[in-house]
Amino acid sequence: MGTRRIKKQVFTILQQPDLEQMLADLRRLPVKETVNALFSAICQVDDRLRWHGVSGMGVMVARLAAEEMEEARIMMRRLLWSLNDESGGIGWGAPESMAEIMHHHAGLAGEYIHMLISYTRPDGPELEQDGNFLEHETLQQGLLWGLARLCDARRGLLVEKGLAADIPPYLDSADAVVRGLAVRLCGKLAIVAMGDRILELTKDSSSFVLYEEGRFLSVTVGEMAAGALEELEH
Repeated sequence: MGTRRIKKQVFTILQQPDLEQMLADLRRLPVKETVNALFSAICQVDDRLRWHGVSGMGVMVARLAAEEMEEARIMMRRLLWSLNDESGGIGWGAPESMAEIMHHHAGLAGEYIHMLISYTRPDGPELEQDGNFLEHETLQQGLLWGLARLCDARRGLLVEKGLAADIPPYLDSADAVVRGLAVRLCGKLAIVAMGDRILELTKDSSSFVLYEEGRFLSVTVGEMAAGALEELEH
Protein backbone atom coordinates (compact mmCIF):
# COMPACT_ATOMS: atom_id res chain seq x y z
CA MET A 1 0.00 0.00 0.00
CA GLY A 2 1.45 3.40 -1.04
CA THR A 3 2.47 6.00 1.53
CA ARG A 4 -0.11 8.56 0.42
CA ARG A 5 -2.87 6.00 0.33
CA ILE A 6 -2.16 4.67 3.83
CA LYS A 7 -1.90 8.22 5.21
CA LYS A 8 -5.25 9.15 3.71
CA GLN A 9 -6.82 5.97 5.08
CA VAL A 10 -5.35 6.55 8.55
CA PHE A 11 -6.52 10.18 8.64
CA THR A 12 -10.04 9.10 7.63
CA ILE A 13 -10.10 6.53 10.44
CA LEU A 14 -8.85 9.07 13.00
CA GLN A 15 -11.78 11.37 12.25
CA GLN A 16 -14.25 8.82 13.60
CA PRO A 17 -15.87 10.03 16.83
CA ASP A 18 -15.81 6.65 18.58
CA LEU A 19 -12.39 5.89 20.06
CA GLU A 20 -12.75 2.13 20.34
CA GLN A 21 -14.00 1.76 16.78
CA MET A 22 -11.22 4.03 15.57
CA LEU A 23 -8.56 1.91 17.30
CA ALA A 24 -10.14 -1.30 16.02
CA ASP A 25 -9.95 0.02 12.46
CA LEU A 26 -6.32 1.08 12.89
CA ARG A 27 -5.37 -2.39 14.11
CA ARG A 28 -6.47 -3.83 10.77
CA LEU A 29 -3.77 -1.85 8.95
CA PRO A 30 -0.06 -2.72 8.57
CA VAL A 31 1.62 -1.54 11.73
CA LYS A 32 4.81 0.20 10.48
CA GLU A 33 3.07 2.12 7.72
CA THR A 34 0.31 3.15 10.10
CA VAL A 35 2.75 4.43 12.72
CA ASN A 36 4.54 6.49 10.07
CA ALA A 37 1.23 8.06 9.08
CA LEU A 38 0.43 8.77 12.72
CA PHE A 39 3.57 10.90 13.00
CA SER A 40 1.84 13.32 10.64
CA ALA A 41 -1.42 13.19 12.59
CA ILE A 42 -0.07 14.09 16.03
CA CYS A 43 1.06 17.54 14.92
CA GLN A 44 -2.21 18.54 13.22
CA VAL A 45 -4.27 21.54 14.33
CA ASP A 46 -7.57 19.64 14.25
CA ASP A 47 -8.18 18.38 17.80
CA ARG A 48 -9.80 15.07 16.94
CA LEU A 49 -7.20 14.21 14.33
CA ARG A 50 -4.35 15.09 16.67
CA TRP A 51 -5.64 13.44 19.84
CA HIS A 52 -6.89 10.32 18.11
CA GLY A 53 -3.46 10.24 16.50
CA VAL A 54 -1.92 10.20 19.97
CA SER A 55 -4.25 7.41 21.10
CA GLY A 56 -3.51 5.48 17.94
CA MET A 57 0.23 5.95 18.37
CA GLY A 58 0.06 4.36 21.82
CA VAL A 59 -1.73 1.25 20.63
CA MET A 60 0.17 0.79 17.39
CA VAL A 61 3.72 1.34 18.71
CA ALA A 62 2.96 -1.02 21.60
CA ARG A 63 1.87 -3.57 19.00
CA LEU A 64 5.05 -2.91 17.03
CA ALA A 65 7.08 -3.48 20.20
CA ALA A 66 5.44 -6.86 20.67
CA GLU A 67 6.51 -7.82 17.13
CA GLU A 68 9.83 -5.98 16.69
CA MET A 69 11.11 -4.25 19.81
CA GLU A 70 14.00 -2.53 18.06
CA GLU A 71 11.63 -0.96 15.54
CA ALA A 72 9.55 0.40 18.42
CA ARG A 73 12.70 1.86 19.98
CA ILE A 74 13.42 3.60 16.69
CA MET A 75 9.96 5.19 16.86
CA MET A 76 10.59 6.37 20.42
CA ARG A 77 13.92 7.84 19.40
CA ARG A 78 12.22 9.57 16.49
CA LEU A 79 9.79 11.23 18.91
CA LEU A 80 12.67 12.25 21.18
CA TRP A 81 14.59 13.67 18.25
CA SER A 82 11.61 15.81 17.23
CA LEU A 83 11.98 17.67 20.56
CA ASN A 84 15.68 18.29 19.98
CA ASP A 85 16.56 21.82 18.84
CA GLU A 86 18.83 20.31 16.21
CA SER A 87 15.91 18.48 14.58
CA GLY A 88 14.67 21.70 12.98
CA GLY A 89 11.14 20.99 14.23
CA ILE A 90 9.17 21.73 17.37
CA GLY A 91 7.96 18.28 18.40
CA TRP A 92 4.23 18.92 18.52
CA GLY A 93 2.47 15.86 19.93
CA ALA A 94 5.68 14.07 20.89
CA PRO A 95 5.39 14.16 24.72
CA GLU A 96 1.76 13.01 24.62
CA SER A 97 2.59 10.23 22.18
CA MET A 98 5.57 8.95 24.15
CA ALA A 99 3.42 8.85 27.28
CA GLU A 100 0.59 7.04 25.53
CA ILE A 101 3.01 4.47 24.15
CA MET A 102 4.53 3.86 27.59
CA HIS A 103 1.06 3.67 29.10
CA HIS A 104 0.45 0.68 26.84
CA HIS A 105 3.88 -0.98 26.98
CA ALA A 106 5.77 -1.63 30.23
CA GLY A 107 9.04 -2.50 28.50
CA LEU A 108 9.25 0.82 26.66
CA ALA A 109 8.24 2.61 29.86
CA GLY A 110 11.15 1.04 31.68
CA GLU A 111 13.56 2.25 29.01
CA TYR A 112 12.24 5.72 28.24
CA ILE A 113 10.21 7.11 31.14
CA HIS A 114 13.28 8.89 32.53
CA MET A 115 13.56 10.79 29.26
CA LEU A 116 9.99 12.04 29.48
CA ILE A 117 10.58 13.16 33.06
CA SER A 118 13.76 14.98 31.97
CA TYR A 119 11.61 17.46 30.03
CA THR A 120 10.35 18.85 33.36
CA ARG A 121 13.90 19.55 34.57
CA PRO A 122 16.42 22.29 33.78
CA ASP A 123 19.99 21.34 32.94
CA GLY A 124 21.98 20.43 36.01
CA PRO A 125 25.66 21.12 36.77
CA GLU A 126 28.12 20.41 33.98
CA LEU A 127 28.88 16.87 35.17
CA GLU A 128 25.26 16.07 35.95
CA GLN A 129 23.11 17.31 33.12
CA ASP A 130 19.91 15.32 33.25
CA GLY A 131 17.42 18.04 32.28
CA ASN A 132 15.84 18.91 28.94
CA PHE A 133 13.33 21.52 30.11
CA LEU A 134 10.65 22.41 27.56
CA GLU A 135 10.21 26.18 27.39
CA HIS A 136 7.22 26.28 25.05
CA GLU A 137 3.93 26.27 26.96
CA THR A 138 2.13 24.16 24.36
CA LEU A 139 4.79 21.47 24.74
CA GLN A 140 4.49 21.79 28.52
CA GLN A 141 0.76 21.12 28.17
CA GLY A 142 1.47 17.93 26.24
CA LEU A 143 4.11 16.87 28.73
CA LEU A 144 1.88 17.34 31.78
CA TRP A 145 -1.04 15.62 30.06
CA GLY A 146 1.26 12.71 29.24
CA LEU A 147 2.64 12.39 32.76
CA ALA A 148 -0.89 12.33 34.16
CA ARG A 149 -1.81 9.66 31.63
CA LEU A 150 1.21 7.63 32.75
CA CYS A 151 0.10 7.93 36.37
CA ASP A 152 -2.83 5.68 35.48
CA ALA A 153 -0.49 2.81 34.61
CA ARG A 154 3.07 3.65 35.80
CA ARG A 155 2.55 5.81 38.89
CA GLY A 156 5.01 3.80 40.99
CA LEU A 157 7.76 4.29 38.44
CA LEU A 158 7.12 8.04 38.24
CA VAL A 159 7.19 8.37 42.03
CA GLU A 160 10.35 6.27 42.23
CA LYS A 161 12.09 8.63 39.81
CA GLY A 162 11.18 11.70 41.86
CA LEU A 163 8.68 13.35 39.53
CA ALA A 164 6.73 14.88 42.44
CA ALA A 165 9.49 17.44 43.03
CA ASP A 166 9.29 18.68 39.44
CA ILE A 167 5.59 19.57 39.22
CA PRO A 168 4.93 22.39 41.76
CA PRO A 169 6.58 25.18 39.69
CA TYR A 170 4.02 24.62 36.94
CA LEU A 171 1.21 25.61 39.34
CA ASP A 172 2.28 29.25 38.92
CA SER A 173 2.37 29.21 35.13
CA ALA A 174 0.73 32.09 33.26
CA ASP A 175 -0.85 29.47 31.00
CA ALA A 176 -4.19 28.20 32.32
CA VAL A 177 -3.89 24.80 30.65
CA VAL A 178 -0.47 24.25 32.21
CA ARG A 179 -1.84 25.23 35.64
CA GLY A 180 -4.84 22.95 35.25
CA LEU A 181 -2.87 19.94 34.10
CA ALA A 182 -0.24 20.50 36.78
CA VAL A 183 -2.75 20.66 39.61
CA ARG A 184 -4.43 17.54 38.27
CA LEU A 185 -1.06 15.81 38.33
CA CYS A 186 -0.48 16.96 41.92
CA GLY A 187 -3.55 14.97 42.89
CA LYS A 188 -2.49 11.89 40.98
CA LEU A 189 0.97 11.99 42.55
CA ALA A 190 -0.41 12.83 46.01
CA ILE A 191 1.80 15.90 46.43
CA VAL A 192 0.41 16.75 49.87
CA ALA A 193 2.90 19.57 50.45
CA MET A 194 1.11 21.64 47.78
CA GLY A 195 -2.27 21.42 49.51
CA ASP A 196 -2.52 25.16 50.24
CA ARG A 197 -1.65 26.15 46.66
CA ILE A 198 -4.10 23.59 45.30
CA LEU A 199 -6.80 25.06 47.54
CA GLU A 200 -6.07 28.51 46.12
CA LEU A 201 -6.45 27.17 42.61
CA THR A 202 -9.99 25.93 43.31
CA LYS A 203 -10.98 29.58 42.73
CA ASP A 204 -9.38 29.66 39.28
CA SER A 205 -12.21 29.78 36.73
CA SER A 206 -9.98 29.61 33.64
CA SER A 207 -11.36 26.98 31.27
CA PHE A 208 -9.80 24.59 28.77
CA VAL A 209 -10.58 21.36 26.93
CA LEU A 210 -9.24 18.12 28.39
CA TYR A 211 -8.86 15.01 26.24
CA GLU A 212 -9.64 11.86 28.18
CA GLU A 213 -10.20 8.39 26.71
CA GLY A 214 -11.64 9.70 23.46
CA ARG A 215 -13.75 12.42 25.07
CA PHE A 216 -13.22 16.16 24.90
CA LEU A 217 -14.24 17.61 28.25
CA SER A 218 -14.73 21.31 29.01
CA VAL A 219 -13.14 21.86 32.43
CA THR A 220 -11.76 24.65 34.60
CA VAL A 221 -8.54 24.92 36.56
CA GLY A 222 -10.70 25.15 39.68
CA GLU A 223 -12.41 21.86 38.90
CA MET A 224 -9.05 20.19 38.40
CA ALA A 225 -7.90 21.60 41.75
CA ALA A 226 -11.04 20.39 43.53
CA GLY A 227 -10.49 16.92 42.10
CA ALA A 228 -6.87 17.00 43.23
CA LEU A 229 -7.89 17.89 46.78
CA GLU A 230 -10.27 14.94 46.84
CA GLU A 231 -7.43 12.65 45.80
CA LEU A 232 -5.18 14.05 48.51
CA GLU A 233 -7.80 13.24 51.12
CA HIS A 234 -7.88 9.55 50.18
